[in-house]
Amino acid sequence: MSRRPVNLNLDTSRRFGDNGGALFSGSSYSKSKSSPILLVALVAVGALLLLAYSYSGRGGGGNLKGVVSRVEAAGDYSCTVEVHRAIPVLKKAYGDSMHKVLHVGPDTCTVVSKLLSEEETEAWGVEPYDVEDAGRSCKALVRKDIVRVVDIKYPLPYRPKSFSLVLVSDALDYLSERYLNRTLPDLARVSSDGLVVFTGYPRKQRAKAAEVSKFGRAAKLRSTSWWSKFFGQVSLEENDDAAKKFNEAATKMSYVSNCQVFHLKSFN
Repeated sequence: MSRRPVNLNLDTSRRFGDNGGALFSGSSYSKSKSSPILLVALVAVGALLLLAYSYSGRGGGGNLKGVVSRVEAAGDYSCTVEVHRAIPVLKKAYGDSMHKVLHVGPDTCTVVSKLLSEEETEAWGVEPYDVEDAGRSCKALVRKDIVRVVDIKYPLPYRPKSFSLVLVSDALDYLSERYLNRTLPDLARVSSDGLVVFTGYPRKQRAKAAEVSKFGRAAKLRSTSWWSKFFGQVSLEENDDAAKKFNEAATKMSYVSNCQVFHLKSFN
């Protein structure tokens, strides 16, 4: 869940300064031969710097790269990253219901930014934890109230059916059953067309010590059968039609989820 900005560590002054004498010394023939090489190198470095700047300023897009790096290094997997991969599949499965979406989970700025880049899609986010380490683009979304920092153990600051679809990733894994009893029904309350839950597989994903310190507890990854039983306990019905459409679209797109994906109906 790290939000440290990407550090490209490009020390251009040393890279070209140390070789400057070699590049510009010698005969006039050496100068004319080396100058195009230097020009190409400068253009390449400039392009890299511009790319890094635009990538980090795109609504927290650099944060997603940080999440992916952490995932690869730890052998872990973030279900928030999985939401990014699943957006085209969700659009096929839910159609018009993807026009007004709320995402709830860590690094929500990356998901909201991705959704806002889609055509005819409005998006909002709930970040369950702090955004102190977030980039300026994420903090701009917070200032505009597009993303809110909210303790999801308590009722969300939205009216019933404020959103057509609610997506939640990673956040529920850090809640005890006591709070899940309140939070999950509240997520369904603010949706009109459904709730999609992305959660980790037991024994497949693991929490790092830094995450335990940040979230106050280790992630508790539950089995598919546990979740199905729990949905019944809190009067939430699984949406078989939506699940079927999602699976059909996933097959056509060769998409295989690294997280469990549950499709739930909203409250009537």
